[in-house]
Amino acid sequence: MYSTSILSADVSFEEQPFVKPLILSTGAIDRITQATVTVRVRANGRETTGKGSIYLSDLWAWPDPKWSHDQRDRLLREFTIYIASRLGDFASTDDVHPLELGLRLHHSVNHLDNPRFADIPVLARSMCLCPLDAAIHDATGIAFTRSAFALYDQPSTIPSGDSYFRKGAVPAVTGTIRKSPLQSFPAWIIVGKNDDLENDVRPWIRDKGYRCFKLKIMGRDNAVDVARTVDVFNAVRSFGAIDSWLSIDSNEANPDADSVVDYLNRLREASPDAFNALQYIEQPTGRDITQYRFDWHAVTKLKPVLLDEGLTDLNLFEESTRQGWSGFALKTCKGHSFALLAAAWAKENGLIISLQDLTNPGYSMIHSALMGAYLPTINGAELNSPQFTPAANEKWLPEYATLFQPKDGVHRLKVGTEVGLATG
Repeated sequence: MYSTSILSADVSFEEQPFVKPLILSTGAIDRITQATVTVRVRANGRETTGKGSIYLSDLWAWPDPKWSHDQRDRLLREFTIYIASRLGDFASTDDVHPLELGLRLHHSVNHLDNPRFADIPVLARSMCLCPLDAAIHDATGIAFTRSAFALYDQPSTIPSGDSYFRKGAVPAVTGTIRKSPLQSFPAWIIVGKNDDLENDVRPWIRDKGYRCFKLKIMGRDNAVDVARTVDVFNAVRSFGAIDSWLSIDSNEANPDADSVVDYLNRLREASPDAFNALQYIEQPTGRDITQYRFDWHAVTKLKPVLLDEGLTDLNLFEESTRQGWSGFALKTCKGHSFALLAAAWAKENGLIISLQDLTNPGYSMIHSALMGAYLPTINGAELNSPQFTPAANEKWLPEYATLFQPKDGVHRLKVGTEVGLATG
């Protein structure tokens, strides 16, 4: 069995500037903290060290106007250090499968009762723990000289996850991971509210062949959002983007499901071609789906709508189907173990998945790319750091140039020779 035990963990931080602000409905991100961790484990009779990394994107994971960016950033750094210092307590020092360690870590941190960190919401807690979960899997894969996605070909008991599946977690993950992982997938860029299409979008089409575009809409005025969607679609087509794909994301700014139906009906009337190019919608309403309950069946008759920020706990899987969500928009920033279980649960229950990004740079972008290569996503993998923080990727060049500097609108990732969460 691919069992492992945790020995120690360390964290370091580095601030990364954005080449241009990323505009969300909650505000603009122009600089961000990158957390990088190492975790030392004992597995397969040896000690090995794994790595993990993530941006601590407070504006996405913790958009609370009562706190300034600096205040949130400071507390998220402190919380990440705290998790690392108690990693054995949170994930266990038992010699068990890394998936079980990751799920224990996810549960312990998200249900932590500590007054110092009480204001940090669950999504931000998951973000802080995720590089540690990744590092555990990376180290285990290194110890066994296998990909972290190849640790599911032997029977293993996963007490934290088995009850969610008909035959247990490991068989479900095994049945979800692609036997022949993708070696390439389409490259996406984000088109923000204030982006000038000629200067900010056209070069990606002209110079790099992009044809997939994620639109950040504001979710408050459908007439404005539809006009913007049509303008973007017409512009990218005029720039030479053939067979364009679109996705839309209001970052939870829509008031309800009816407003999304209205947006889609207006879009179909305004431009049938733009409507047909739209592949899916990321979570349009409030992230707490136990508080913001809507019936999504009318939306899903038109387009898939995927749960993103609201997917934070295993117990929300069933609730999402009751509300009619089409599937899950997965992110590695919620934890490697949680993402694998969510993907497996979706597959077993007939839901679809996409793989979205948190502007992951460097090592975390490789992690996202591998997850997109191994999981049956409908979009490949959305990878944004080449657009917003390319300097954070420079030390990975030229070895990973085909991944970090896509050509012909395609990221290329050599798979099949990887060990842990890295690839040759």
